[in-house]
Amino acid sequence: MLAHLLQIVEQLIRCDWIVIKPQAFNQDQLRRCPIVTLNMSRVVQHVFDAVRHGKTDRLAPVFDRDHPIRSTGDMRTWYTGKPCARRKKSHINVCVYDSTWEASDAYVLDHSDAVSAWVKNDHLGFEVLYLYAGVVRKYRPDFLVRLVNGEMLVLETKGHGSEQDQVKRCYLSEWIQASNAHDGFGGWRWAVARHSGEIRDLLENTARAGDG
Repeated sequence: MLAHLLQIVEQLIRCDWIVIKPQAFNQDQLRRCPIVTLNMSRVVQHVFDAVRHGKTDRLAPVFDRDHPIRSTGDMRTWYTGKPCARRKKSHINVCVYDSTWEASDAYVLDHSDAVSAWVKNDHLGFEVLYLYAGVVRKYRPDFLVRLVNGEMLVLETKGHGSEQDQVKRCYLSEWIQASNAHDGFGGWRWAVARHSGEIRDLLENTARAGDG
C-alpha cells in the first residue's frame, strides 16, 4: 500500500497538474524540483484529501470519547484580563472580546431578531479537527448561534482567505454535513463574515434560507 502511494505521489509531481509560476521555474527541471520540495506539504495534503474522499462511502460524526455531547451549562468558571461585557441572549453570563470587531459582532448577535440564542466559542470545547501541512490541528470557530427558525449556525468572523483557512472550512463543511446526516442534533449551517459589519445581513439571509 505504501509503495503504491509513493508511486502516486511521484506521478503527481511529474505530471502537468502542478503549475509553478513564473514559467521559467516550471519549465526548468533544476528549478522546478526545489520549489516542489519546499511545497511538499501541499502535495501531501492534496493526495491525502483525494484518498480520504475516495474511500468515504458516507459522512458520519465521530464523537469525543469522554465528552460526546457538550453544553454551555458545563462551562467552568475562568478568569481573564481581556475586555468583556454582559449579554442577554447568551447562556454564558459575559462575552470576552479579542477585538473590537468581535465586540461589534456580539452586539449584533444580542440584538438581531434572527437570533434566539448565541455564545462565543471560548472554553466550550467545540473544536473541529483538521489536517494541515501534515499536522492534526484544532479549529475553533468564533460563535455558535441558534437562529429563530431553530437551526444552529457556526459563525466565523475575520474571514481571511489563506490556504489554511480554506482547509479549516472544508473540514467544518464536512462536520456540518455529518451532523445533519446523523439527524440527532437538528439542522446546522456554517457561514463566514469576511468584513466588519457584514454579520447583520448574513444572519438575516441565513435565517431566511433556513425558512425556505
